Amino acid sequence: MPADYRGVMTPPGRRPTLADIARETGLSTAAVSYALRGLQVPEETQERVREVADRLGYTVNPIARALSSGRTDTIGLLCGSLEDSWQRAVTAALVQALPETGRQAVIMDAGSDPAVQLALAQRLVETRADAIVVMPLDPAAQEWSDVADRATVVAIGDGLPAARTAAEIVYDNVAGVTDGLGQLAAAGHERVDVLSPIGLDTPDRPAEAVVARVSAELGVSARVVQSPHELDAACAVVRAELAGDDPPTAFLCLADSMAWGVYAAGRELGLSIPDDISVIGYDDAPVSRLLVPPLTTYHWPMDRLVDAVTRTLERAIDEGTRSRRQVISPTPVPGGSVGAPHS
Repeated sequence: MPADYRGVMTPPGRRPTLADIARETGLSTAAVSYALRGLQVPEETQERVREVADRLGYTVNPIARALSSGRTDTIGLLCGSLEDSWQRAVTAALVQALPETGRQAVIMDAGSDPAVQLALAQRLVETRADAIVVMPLDPAAQEWSDVADRATVVAIGDGLPAARTAAEIVYDNVAGVTDGLGQLAAAGHERVDVLSPIGLDTPDRPAEAVVARVSAELGVSARVVQSPHELDAACAVVRAELAGDDPPTAFLCLADSMAWGVYAAGRELGLSIPDDISVIGYDDAPVSRLLVPPLTTYHWPMDRLVDAVTRTLERAIDEGTRSRRQVISPTPVPGGSVGAPHS
């Protein structure tokens, strides 16, 4: 039978418990629990507890932990559409980061359908996910209030006005849209399409309002056009716009995946970027650097986003405190996809 240095024996067949570690270290079981999760106790105490836990052969019993704590150590990652390169990147980064906090991700994709996303959120509540991290399709939906009242909710990219208890980590989209339209106006473009993934104008993605205001200030004729993320579908939208009576000379795409559709449509129509049409993307997807010419876009710091999400989750789940709102600003990434329009 294994024995600790105080001579405490662990009977054969019995799993070491938090109480065993507490007796050996002289700490309370609560302090041992916090130490094993890296919370609220000094680093030297954490190291001492981990050393004793390893020596005694302690492992977490996930069923017992869930029953005693009411937690499942699962986080629901609820995407709007994984066709969106930014949402794929966010999901991948969180899937890598969450295990470091002792939690695992359950990924759900709403396929760009707001009703499906709300139904999936309710399912995550019913299966007792510790929290839901959502990239909302319809942030104004009143149903988010019920979801946030029953579960910890962290919204990324858009706030949830109906859910007062939800934490929000949003981007400064006003700055991004303003800068993008400014770049195109400075290059001489007077007719611009802004491709947006949804037909909704939301507080944190106020495409219609910002485009109308900024384009008027710049003397540019710009309008918002809804576009899917999927390449062929985005290409079809761009082709239709370019075939219209008053075609745009430039596109500001609120996702790089839509900008790829501009490249595809231009190739099909025999148009050159940026000689015939200019295009700006929005989320600095790595593949956008491989386009010819490389896409002009915006970098939204993924490390800051992931850190904000994981810290918000830890405070909400482990400490019961919630931070309401954090805002992340973009950095322009110049490429070769913006030029002067044909006269």
